[in-house]
Amino acid sequence: MNKNGRGINLVISLLLVAMMLFWFSSTLRRMESTCTQAEFDRIMDSGEVSGVLIEQNREVPTGSAHINLKDGGDRLLNVTDVNVLIEQLEAAGVEYILEDVPAENVFLTSILPALILVGGLFLIFMMMNAQNAQAGGGGKMMNFGKSRARMSVGGDNKITLKDVAGLKEEKEDLQEIVDFLRDPAKFTRVGARIPKGVLLEGPPGTGKTLLAKAIAGEANVPFFSISGSDFVEMFVGVGASRVRDLFEEAKKNAPCIVFIDEIDAVARRRGTGMGGGHDEREQTLNQMLVEMDGFGVNEGIIVMAATNRVDILDPAILRPGRFDRKISVGAPDVGGREDILKVHAKNKPLAEDVDLKQVAQTTAGFTGADLENLLNEAAIVAAKQDRAFVCQQDIQKAFIKVGIGSEKKSRVISDKEKRITAYHEAGHAILFHVLPDVGPVYTVSIIPTGLGAAGYTMPLPERDEMFMTRGQMMQEIMVSLGGRIAEEIIFDDITTGASSDIKKATQLAKKMVTRFGMSENIGVICYDDDDEEVFIGRDLAHAKGHSELVSGEIDREIKRIIDGCYAKAKETILQHESVLHKSAQLLLEKERINRTEFEALFV
Repeated sequence: MNKNGRGINLVISLLLVAMMLFWFSSTLRRMESTCTQAEFDRIMDSGEVSGVLIEQNREVPTGSAHINLKDGGDRLLNVTDVNVLIEQLEAAGVEYILEDVPAENVFLTSILPALILVGGLFLIFMMMNAQNAQAGGGGKMMNFGKSRARMSVGGDNKITLKDVAGLKEEKEDLQEIVDFLRDPAKFTRVGARIPKGVLLEGPPGTGKTLLAKAIAGEANVPFFSISGSDFVEMFVGVGASRVRDLFEEAKKNAPCIVFIDEIDAVARRRGTGMGGGHDEREQTLNQMLVEMDGFGVNEGIIVMAATNRVDILDPAILRPGRFDRKISVGAPDVGGREDILKVHAKNKPLAEDVDLKQVAQTTAGFTGADLENLLNEAAIVAAKQDRAFVCQQDIQKAFIKVGIGSEKKSRVISDKEKRITAYHEAGHAILFHVLPDVGPVYTVSIIPTGLGAAGYTMPLPERDEMFMTRGQMMQEIMVSLGGRIAEEIIFDDITTGASSDIKKATQLAKKMVTRFGMSENIGVICYDDDDEEVFIGRDLAHAKGHSELVSGEIDREIKRIIDGCYAKAKETILQHESVLHKSAQLLLEKERINRTEFEALFV
């Protein structure tokens, strides 16, 4: 514990001791042994009383009698009528002292305890304020208008652009920002001005915040980092005040970089809420717009921001002059994934059988965060088995756990359900293998997973696709329907196990018709206007962009695509019915088969 913490504890202890002493002094006299009126009469009759001190209460004629006994003892008697007691003492010849009614001491009874309490709390707040100022930021206690940004310099951050893999072009764009700050004359002599803002946009986990940390490590300039949610408070005007304070601090330390993570929390499109212009978030955004490019001059301040919802940002903050450069940080390709895996595998001992290139091919669509999590789960699997290195099998288990869910080998399943699952997954696997554009089979399993699936068929894409063709999407629908078709062929019945497959196929067919213009009857028209987020106040009463007649035509076209794919997939599986039986039998024996074992069935 630091000195400020010990000081606070000392003040609290002294405050408690003072209050206890005040209470003890006020109740000390009440601790004497009390006696009843009958006991007092007996003591008086026996002649044991040597003297009495009578204290009158303010509620006259009551009071308290402190009785001094001849043997040195003391007794206390609560008197209901002081005059009666005096008559009894005078009749017995006992000396007494009668004190006057005490005047009310307001200071001792009310003011002093309040002063002690307020003074103690004031000292505590002062010490906590000093502790916060020393700990970081120099913020004052309960000073809501101050910025919560954390400032760091180049040496404080150990992450540099060398630690960022799979984002070559993005790093080149950001390296120019660092060069601007280090040598501005190189650019200004040819008439170039320093960019005012850089917006990093992309899906979650692709490395936007990591890039900002790397820029902070590369640039030898102050770096202010803050989250968009740190501006917004329940108190009106606090967010705008924090924006002003942030840019005032940045001006004092220019040239510098200001990084706002998750800027969509504060820069959401205006006019979409119920509060109008008095909304706290809108006031904060208005102040940010002024600070970034208003009448004031912010020379040498570069604003970087990250978001995965660029579609909901206000257009005013996206224009050049505020965010001059927009860098899209997407999911890495196969080469980028391999580089990312190498970075995250540096501190993990790998076995000789680990093939990161093959892992990169298997993990199509994975982001940098997904790949880091994959290797971390593989290391956990190796540690559970008391091994000091990670092997390829650990990565495969981690891949199944991350992508599909943990296998539930202990779950009791009937032989009938196992057989249905085996033929279901075999139907998927045959179409994966036969159709040319959907990739070969990687693993087929009938072991239940933690996500509720009775089994799974995992493909292995051989290359990354920037876009999908109409034929490829039709093949994807055929693969999704393969499990249901196999159940129908073998058992002459169907189960609920294909519900998620049917949903996936229907969604893909709907996108083909309404978004991608791949329908012959509907034409090259986009009717997909319902996927955007609904903003209360702007799109609450938004009408559909097409008539009911067109809606019916869309439904019929989706059904036509699904029915056509179903017929083609059924014909393909019937052509390989022998492989269907052999693969199902092998799955019942081994529960999981790999690519080599499955492809051997076609020989």
